[in-house]
Amino acid sequence: MWQRSVCVGLLALALGYLCVLGPELPPAALRQLSASLLGTLRRARSLEARTVAAWQAAIVRPARGWARVAVGVNACVDVVLSGVKLLEALGLEPADGRDHAVLSSRQDLSEAFTHFMERGAAAERFFSDAEAFQDIARTASEHPAAQLYVGGNAALIGQKLATNPDLKILLCGPVGPKLHDLLDDNVVVPPESMQERDEFHLILEYQAGEEWGRVRAPAANRFIFSHDLSNGALNMLEVFVSSLDEFQPDLVVLSGLHMMEGQSKEMRHRRLVEAVASISDIPTDIPIHLELASMTDQDFMNNIMHQQVLPLVNSIGLNEQELLFLTQSASGPHASLAAWSGIPDVGMVSDILFWILKEHGKTAERASDLTRIHFHTLAYHILVTVDGHWGNQAAAVAAGARAAGTQACATDTIDTSKVFLKAPLEFVTSHTEAPAKISLNPDEPVVHWHREGISFHFTPVLVCKDPVRTVGLGDAISAEGLFYSEAYPQ
Repeated sequence: MWQRSVCVGLLALALGYLCVLGPELPPAALRQLSASLLGTLRRARSLEARTVAAWQAAIVRPARGWARVAVGVNACVDVVLSGVKLLEALGLEPADGRDHAVLSSRQDLSEAFTHFMERGAAAERFFSDAEAFQDIARTASEHPAAQLYVGGNAALIGQKLATNPDLKILLCGPVGPKLHDLLDDNVVVPPESMQERDEFHLILEYQAGEEWGRVRAPAANRFIFSHDLSNGALNMLEVFVSSLDEFQPDLVVLSGLHMMEGQSKEMRHRRLVEAVASISDIPTDIPIHLELASMTDQDFMNNIMHQQVLPLVNSIGLNEQELLFLTQSASGPHASLAAWSGIPDVGMVSDILFWILKEHGKTAERASDLTRIHFHTLAYHILVTVDGHWGNQAAAVAAGARAAGTQACATDTIDTSKVFLKAPLEFVTSHTEAPAKISLNPDEPVVHWHREGISFHFTPVLVCKDPVRTVGLGDAISAEGLFYSEAYPQ
């Protein structure tokens, strides 16, 4: 760091010396020397500082932005607490670890938490006993060390969008009194969406090296459980769609379909058919963005992809795990890949994104509205659009990446001392066609390429060195990308 500071100081001194000598030097020589020194001075700044400066210039509001955005339908209160502290508060003694597919008692909770803590692994489970869960949730939410946050993809997206004072946000979901208190004043909740009890999701954290009885956690992670019936059945979907007539949104954001995986196969199929019918009632001149989330049932994903949901929406947001699961479910490109190794390969990601829009997106021959995908992973983001449908996407992808850096570090602006550039500095754009090889330039960090009527916008992410809060990070990224996006009237 000090070497760069010395270099910058010497270059500044040299520029000052040039100004003194200026009258004695030929104009052409002065221009050449000045340009060379300024170029060296720019390169002396960190890659992170150069990226931030370039983003600032690239992130501009669209010519035609949104005024009213309707968001639904999953919402809850996230209670974040040390798992060990909660088990102690519940009067539980350390138990042998044992996994339970469904939790039905405090003892099941203790055993399952211990099982995953011992492995340093994340997990999420349903708690079947409603009364016992409410007692546990009350103890957790009232614990002095507990932190309560807005939870659920829809509520998180709505909350992020509401930070823009010129936007009016409608949120439909199971909103209880505590969640209502946590929401921004700019978020409107229809009375039909309010319920007497909050849906609590308990997020039990543990740190690397933390001990519980004989167990010592090898890595930091979290164990999540809930008794969430409203979100699992998409109870508020019909209320959401019926609220649109009065609210008159410019954009609809939909999430929560993944919550249905906890239902029986018959119930899930019936509810998905009903959901498709409701979504079909949304006027076609209102763009719909669908935020995907983690799923494990390939048949369910296939139903969403093919004849069911994807053709009805204009835009989707997803991360690297969801993207790989999607292509595996439909035997798409690189479907034989079991898991990503490290940073997802840009060329492979690009191939899958291209395939989704080519096979399931809007064309002259296909009755589909899908024209946009916002892909986000830790090290970089890609926005992919069918030409002629979306504008301002360079600004949108840069804004999403900037949001990742600020939210993870809990800062208002990116502090370049707290982040680092993790994206590959060189990559190819495809593995299934003749690829272009791209070298990343921090002074022009939004890279654009084109493939058969589909545009790609890529930008790196400045990754937080010591993240403060990562829950809801993908939702914040998608919200910011949507805020800066412009949908062209068709």
